[in-house]
Amino acid sequence: MKDGPLVSRHRPSVDVLFRAAARCAGANALGILMTGMGDDGANGLLEMRRAGALTVAQDEESCVVFGMPKEAIERGAAMKVLPLDRMHHEIIRFGAMPALRQPA
Repeated sequence: MKDGPLVSRHRPSVDVLFRAAARCAGANALGILMTGMGDDGANGLLEMRRAGALTVAQDEESCVVFGMPKEAIERGAAMKVLPLDRMHHEIIRFGAMPALRQPA
């Protein structure tokens, strides 16, 4: 939403997307936070993890800017830390899994 309030100093904010995924999909969601500046997405990814979602952050070596993934990793939001060239494997693996349970 480009007319709404700033969230994590951004509009739109990935935190808003991740919070909605945590509420609506819970353990049936996959959250991936990739290269970017600042901390947008770190809190939302943590909410997804707490809701039972699988959460992934991009590793420092493959990031152009390590700010967003670094913040998520430091906050304990990322269950896995992967290089960019391994992300697609995680997405395919997750897509092949049956639905886990109803959203929280």
